[in-house]
Amino acid sequence: MSAVPLNRAPAVAAPGTVRAHGPGAFVRDTWLMTRRHLLITRRTPQLLVLSAVMPIMFVLLFRYVFGGSIRVPGYPSYVDYLIPGILVQTVIFGASSTAVGMADDMSKGITDRFRSLPTQRGAILASRTIADVIRLTYTVALLIGVGLLVGFRMHTGVLEVAAGLGIAIFFGYACSWLFALLALAVRHTETAQLAAFLLTFPFVFAASTFTSTATMPPWLRTFADGQPVTKVVNALRALMEGTGSAARPALYALAWSVGILIVAASLATWRFRKI
Repeated sequence: MSAVPLNRAPAVAAPGTVRAHGPGAFVRDTWLMTRRHLLITRRTPQLLVLSAVMPIMFVLLFRYVFGGSIRVPGYPSYVDYLIPGILVQTVIFGASSTAVGMADDMSKGITDRFRSLPTQRGAILASRTIADVIRLTYTVALLIGVGLLVGFRMHTGVLEVAAGLGIAIFFGYACSWLFALLALAVRHTETAQLAAFLLTFPFVFAASTFTSTATMPPWLRTFADGQPVTKVVNALRALMEGTGSAARPALYALAWSVGILIVAASLATWRFRKI
């Protein structure tokens, strides 16, 4: 299928089609299109394999190459500090695939074809983010297994661990909408990939992902302590490792996630209706 020029006119429904309305139509269309995205993933298993390679490489790199020289107060074993940070890094990098996938669909004209059908417009965006968070859940589960193999141990109960993972995955879902908005802004696959990397890189590394923010310069520490990645990582560590009260970190993490989701989803939906 040939690429569609970026300055094309907005797609309209084909003559004679009737667009369904209401929550029921939205849920049906979202489910059908989510199933399409998941079927594509199943038919390209290399996508699942490659999406898991990078976080596993980060685990092995920091566990065996850098881990011996990193000491974090309160953590006798660096791997217990590392894995929650890698998990949050993984959900952000996994969410960034939304930008690439959406930009690819738009450049190939697939999105315009959906818009010309009697399909709920919101379902086109929602299905992409839901499919990506389902794939993300698989990667998180695989990463926990790898962490256990290299010595990671959880020191709280099942409910606390499940709550921590739920917060991390919810944050990834919120970020998927942020990257959907990014794709709608750039509308080009290679540009979306680069823009997603440039957005995630400072937030992942200028945070408590791999080491304590106490070792950073004051100006950088101020940013690192206040940004959402640090809040989610701290909540995950508190819930999985029992390092102090988890109520406040979890509240901060959820507040950031809800805020990102509301703002990004609203702007992405508005932008999608304009193109």
